[in-house]
Amino acid sequence: MTDVPDLSAADFRKSSYSGATTDNCVEVATNLPGLVAVRDSKDRSGPVLAFTPSEWSAFIAGVKSDEFDI
Repeated sequence: MTDVPDLSAADFRKSSYSGATTDNCVEVATNLPGLVAVRDSKDRSGPVLAFTPSEWSAFIAGVKSDEFDI
């Protein structure tokens, strides 16, 4: 069984590109040691995805290089 990380200190934020009036985005918390947490801004009490910092960096690099474009 995988340990569930303690997210009580997570400081979630959304991109400044999202605009202040929209909830159709994801929020990311990077302030937790050894963990990057991601959640849906429309369901803040819902599930959270957890990544290691290196996994998150690889994902961001892939986004920036258009690796995920259809």
